[in-house]
Amino acid sequence: MLRILLANPSSLFLENTFDMDTPQRTTNASEIDFRRKFELKDKVVVISGGCGLIGRAFCEAVAQFGAHVVVADIAAAQPAIFAKELQAKHGNKCIGIDLAVEDKVSVTKLRDEIIASFGSIDGLVTAHQNKTHLIFEPFESVSEANWDKVVEVNLKGTFLLCQVLGSYMAEKGSGSIVNIPSTYSVVAPNQNLYKGTNMGCPAAYSASKGGIDALSQYLASYWAAKGVRVNMITPHGVWNKHEDQFEKNFANFSPMQRMSYNHEVAPALVYLLSDASSYMTGNNMLVDGGWTAW
Repeated sequence: MLRILLANPSSLFLENTFDMDTPQRTTNASEIDFRRKFELKDKVVVISGGCGLIGRAFCEAVAQFGAHVVVADIAAAQPAIFAKELQAKHGNKCIGIDLAVEDKVSVTKLRDEIIASFGSIDGLVTAHQNKTHLIFEPFESVSEANWDKVVEVNLKGTFLLCQVLGSYMAEKGSGSIVNIPSTYSVVAPNQNLYKGTNMGCPAAYSASKGGIDALSQYLASYWAAKGVRVNMITPHGVWNKHEDQFEKNFANFSPMQRMSYNHEVAPALVYLLSDASSYMTGNNMLVDGGWTAW
């Protein structure tokens, strides 16, 4: 939608009123309000894993840009409490909903509660993940139970959220989905990174995240004509009070010689959810400090 405003008696200014569905058809960049392109005002954005390390930064960022945030996470994470904090701080309506991403009944209930509260869904961010990957299990002895749990939460959970919430956005003809694969769906883990530490990256984690990458590209093509864009953000080495040896190892293998912080990942999300990225779909933004550049 465009509004024509009389700036002065001799000139006209075209104001873009944040409509993700109908980008302005023009070759004159001076007609575009580029700052406004990044606004998320009154958009309803759902973030699974919203109480996690990266999830909290995502919620804070999109709330600052004007979105109504739906914090979805397991009950133990108390998403309703975090949502109340966001709403009190920013003034946007925010709600927290308990969610088991691997359960279609739970995901369907999530969709229904959001529509009942807001009447719309404009953005979906699948920032949940299974945490057992932080405990390394040699491939030769990986149990089927552990493999199944990681794949069920990471990959199946992303599939269900995209299927249930993404289908709603496709039906209404607009929306943006941002999935979160991993550096280890792009390259293999450098096993030397974990020397002298208690950490590791098991095969199930890489496999599940690789599936998210493939699913995202599939959906980007599948829903492109229906106005739903599907992109990815791949963070890497997000600091969470890691042991000193791991930080030292990481610095030796990273071009930027340090780990990242959760707030450094969040701006990429604002871009991908907003009209600023209106011609991007099927893309994987690597926020990895150059890790995959060498």
